[in-house]
Amino acid sequence: MLKKVLVANRGEIALRVIRACRELGVPSVAVYSGADEEALHVRLADEAVHIGPPKAQKSYLNIEAILEAAKETGADAVHPGYGFLAENAGFAAACSGAGLAFVGPSAEAIEKMGDKSAARRIAREAGVPIVPGTEGNASPAEALERAEEIGFPVMVKAAAGGGGRGIRVVESAGELEEAVRAASREAAAAFGEGSVYLEKFLVDPRHVEVQVMGDGEGNVVHFYERECSMQRRRQKILEEAPSPGISPATREAITAAAVRLAEEASYANAGTAEFLVDQDESFYFIEMNTRIQVEHPITEEITGVDLVKEQLKVAAGEGLSLKQDEIPLSGHAIEFRINAEDPENNFFPSPGEVTGVEVPGGPGVRVDTAVFAGYQIPPFYDSMVSKLVVRGADRHEALARGGRALEEYRLEGIKTTIPLHLRLLREEAFLSGRYGTGYLEKLLSKGG
Repeated sequence: MLKKVLVANRGEIALRVIRACRELGVPSVAVYSGADEEALHVRLADEAVHIGPPKAQKSYLNIEAILEAAKETGADAVHPGYGFLAENAGFAAACSGAGLAFVGPSAEAIEKMGDKSAARRIAREAGVPIVPGTEGNASPAEALERAEEIGFPVMVKAAAGGGGRGIRVVESAGELEEAVRAASREAAAAFGEGSVYLEKFLVDPRHVEVQVMGDGEGNVVHFYERECSMQRRRQKILEEAPSPGISPATREAITAAAVRLAEEASYANAGTAEFLVDQDESFYFIEMNTRIQVEHPITEEITGVDLVKEQLKVAAGEGLSLKQDEIPLSGHAIEFRINAEDPENNFFPSPGEVTGVEVPGGPGVRVDTAVFAGYQIPPFYDSMVSKLVVRGADRHEALARGGRALEEYRLEGIKTTIPLHLRLLREEAFLSGRYGTGYLEKLLSKGG
């Protein structure tokens, strides 16, 4: 097992990793910015190192400072969490070069699978369906030629990065050239890489992803699928596992496809294959996230597997501790992302002091958060402050439990997205499970 793990992140995911390390008997090191001196991850880690001022570029994205903290504390491994440097191939390579185990895939895998065009080529080689589009970087002329072949609407997408940046939906040929140039500019600014590609735009599909874990030796297991279609501006609001919108036959096919993809890439550690599923349940691979996901808790709840511990074991060279037939699928879980945002004011961020906290509890309720009474939510980072995860014997019980837990949850002093989640639990389309990626935007446009 690893001797000491530096957690190169903050907030609830840093806490999640620290707790997994504690249960495995592995000391942990927190790093923190000037905005996080009183943060919970700093308090709970065995050691903590200040790495810079509040802005992420000077702290949580400062590779040199993080490596120096690892050297100073004698850490032999780095867990990047999600966000920040988690999918940065240069960071993974720098860790390896410094003699540190990187708790994630190799730099080569991050680069290969993080490039959406390269990932599409690997998917094709593995016999995994992909959305029709271009291969590699597309010029405006090349994009137009392919768009006329596959038909409008189409999407122009950044080859690197994610989070909804560098994406444009194009309805007609006259809009395409400017869309390609605009997406390229946005991608270059966000990711330092302006390459874009084109793919067919599927109207209101489902967004379904499959959690996988590999050992780098060609052995891969999956942990079933997650439904991630509830999105606003391509950002997930809540997730469910398993998906309420696909059949058992599609589940078997889509998980098998994700495993083939990871095997083709000789993938190591945790990853997520993302798919679009159309109305007749045909599915198409779109990209792979080379890290643990925000929504990993719902997979843990339906399988009983601690995914972060599995990450640490694989990074330590212990291989996969489970075979596929040892991973059960039991019950239904839902994750409600609680953001410090005002749903009544166009989701404007709501940083500031949390003056009071009442966390829900009871059977089947899990709250992953780093927030406490008196905590100052800084304005420098992502607005998510908590993940409320509920599990039931079936979806009906999970929905009822989610409503009860949301009613109990109090985060005072700030605005949150709890009212939005309560509204969703009154909406027939969500309750029925019949919704796609366009559902939430349409609902919000109606107001009320």
